[in-house]
Order: sequence, then C-alpha cells, then structure tokens
Amino acid sequence: MKVHNARFILTVDAERRIVRDGSILVRDGRIAEVGKAADMESTPADRVIDASEMVITPGMLNGHAHISYAHATRGIFPDTLGPDYLPNVFRLQGELDEEAEYCASLLAIVEMLKGGTTCFMDPGSTKFLDACMDAYELSGCRVIVGTHVTDKPNPVNLPQYETAEAISIMENTIRDYDHQLDDRVRAWAMPFDASYSTDEMLIAAKRLADEYGTGLTLHQTNSQDVVEEYIRNHGMRPIEYLDSLGILGGNVLLSHVIGVDDAEMDVMARTGATTVMCPSQTMKQATGITKLGKLPELLERGISVGLGTDAPNNSNLMETMRAMYLVAVIYKDGRQDMSMIPPETALELATIGGAAAFGMADDIGSVEVGKKADLVLFDTKRPEWRTLFNPLNNLVYNADGRSVHTVIVDGRVVVEDYKPTFVDEWELIQRLQAIGEEVLAKTGISFPSKWPVV
Repeated sequence: MKVHNARFILTVDAERRIVRDGSILVRDGRIAEVGKAADMESTPADRVIDASEMVITPGMLNGHAHISYAHATRGIFPDTLGPDYLPNVFRLQGELDEEAEYCASLLAIVEMLKGGTTCFMDPGSTKFLDACMDAYELSGCRVIVGTHVTDKPNPVNLPQYETAEAISIMENTIRDYDHQLDDRVRAWAMPFDASYSTDEMLIAAKRLADEYGTGLTLHQTNSQDVVEEYIRNHGMRPIEYLDSLGILGGNVLLSHVIGVDDAEMDVMARTGATTVMCPSQTMKQATGITKLGKLPELLERGISVGLGTDAPNNSNLMETMRAMYLVAVIYKDGRQDMSMIPPETALELATIGGAAAFGMADDIGSVEVGKKADLVLFDTKRPEWRTLFNPLNNLVYNADGRSVHTVIVDGRVVVEDYKPTFVDEWELIQRLQAIGEEVLAKTGISFPSKWPVV
C-alpha cells in the first residue's frame, strides 16, 4: 500500500520532521518508507491511496477510555449527580449482557476510529472480554485490556473479591488475552484503585506485570480526602506510599493524577512511572485540573504523559483530538501564560507521549520506517482547515475528528471516506438504542430533562 502525495506528513519522529508533499509506503502492516512523493512516484504498491490535500499524522492514543457500557445509556446523568454517579454507573453496567457490551464497545470503537484514535486502553471495566474480543477483531483497533478488581469494601458498587481470587483474575486475564489478534491486544494487571486494594493485592499486581512482561494501571485521582486519609493512616501521600510498597516502575501507569505534589512527581520521575490525564472528564466533573493539574511540571521532570477521555458518561466524549485541544489551552489560561503546552507538545501527548506511557513507543506513536502503520488522514478541503500554512497549528487549534477522512491500523483501512469499513454504523446505533431503553426500563433509573419534553 502507498499513501501518496499528502500535503503534509506530521511524522512526530525523533527530529519532528514535517514532510511537505510526502508519501508513505506500507508493507506487511509496517511503514517501509517515508519521503517525498516525487521520489516515490514509481514505487510499486498493490494499492495507492490518494492523499492529495490531506495532512497525515500518526494514529492517536486514548490512554483511559471505559468503552464497554456507557454508550448504552449515554447522556442521562445530570451534572449535579455528585457521589451517586459511580454507583449508578456500575448498577446500569450490571444489567448489560454480552450482546450489550459487544454493541457498546463496537460503537465506542467506531467513534474513536472516526476521530483518529487507533489505540486505546479500557481500564478493566469490560465484563465479557470474549464477546468484546470479537469487536476488537472486527474493527481492527489496537487495545489494552484487563479486568479491574478490588479486595476491599468500596462505595461504587464494584464486586469485592477475596485477595487470592482477585490476583487469580488478573493473572488469568493476562494469560488469556495478552498478545492476541496479531499483537493488537495487550492485557495488563488492573487493580481498580489503590484505596480499594490491599497491599498484598497491589504487590501481586506489580509482580504479575513484571513476570509477564506487561503493564499495571490503576485509578489515582489523589483527591483531597484520599490524600488526607493516606497521611493519617500511613504518614505519607498516596504515590509515596505506592513507592514504599515497591509498586511503581516503568511498567506502571497512574491515571488522572490531578492532586499530586512535588514529592510525588519526583517519585514518579525516579521510578519511571507514567501517567494519563483526562482533561475533558476533569473539567466536566470539576475536579480541578486548571487549579491543581501539574501537567507542565510532570513534563519538566521527563515523565511520560498520555491523554485520555475516561467514560462517555462522565466526559461524554471519546475524541483524543479534543483532549489534545484542551491541554493546549487550559494551562495557558490557568497559569495566565501563553507559553504553556504549545501545540507541538499537545500533539506529542496525543501520539508519541501516549505510546511511551503505554511502553509501546518502539512500535507506534510516530510515522517512522519500521513502525506499525497506524495512520490518520485529515481532509483539509474544509473551512476549519483553511487557510493552511502551519498544519500543526491548524490540527491542534482548528480541526477536530470531523475532518478525519481515512484511518489505517496495522496497514488495514478501517475508516474510508469518513465511514467505518467494518460495520453498518446506523444499524449498530439502532441496536444499542433498543438495548439502552431496555436497561433503563429494567433498572428504573431515570433523570428527567429539566426542560419539558412535549
């Protein structure tokens, strides 16, 4: 396959080259050549994709996206639900069967792929992984999965397992799913949250990640009440306590990390722990990213940071591009400093930074020879892209997923001419609408509109 004659290729390679009038040759799912279109005019290929007037980027990564349940009842929760949010979420999820999770996951994947996201992490909330593996295979996406577990009481309606059972669940998930579907599926250890986990389970999760050569992730919000609890019980802050247990390392990703202090960031830098920040979720749920978020400081310490969106019912969006835009603007305003998180950094966070946070930067995250062919083609023949002089500025500040024309994962075209190639999108939407209506009727959960529906 040859992707030919692009207006610009934003490689995000080691030199951060932008190739004008460029082409990309793909062989066996990997990038074989990147260069000027004129130099590759006669290069043979079994298929040529005309990329005229398009901007090409690496596939983007969503580092934290609960995809298996939210689409079934998306948009029902009022902004003021507060602490009742998560218990309602997991109660609704408890009513979903295999077909429902398959449909919800597949629609979420359609949404992400159509927005240019080719790789994502579902942080353990999928119940029926076998059924959802069919969705991953059909769509051709790249995904990190797991099964989240707790072995302490928790307020969010998650099952509480005996410690040995929780450890066994994590290990079996890694054994059964890691490196599946031509290595597009990876499986990690996934304690849900350190606050809901015994020390024994956390230590075992890190041991599993080390022994199986995979990763460990957990929610690490560092809210004020959690920080105070750790100081009261352990005499140190949460991430310092994880370090004292030997939990942290280069294969450990902490999600959210809004309320971290200098000492905790120093611990992360020293141990190589990575993180994902979810600006859309944080802003919508008012957890303080503009006041407490330390993204510039994390980056200054050399910590690998990716971007996520969280769930489609607390962030309500799944598009990494919108997260990329948000981080490029919120710190400018929050710090009253326009030099904060320039567009170049924002694109890095959405691509190579996310790949580094996943421990996958050798394979994805940039357009370089030898890497897997995960590519996004943006149609610039649209008003939001024009006029076009600096494609990186236009991408970060002007564009969004509506201009994604073609998406390639592992050398396979999965979105073409704005449409998924693997599913009837409207038929899938209708199936999921019926599922959602059934689940709401069964649970009796309802949040009427503030405005009258007549």
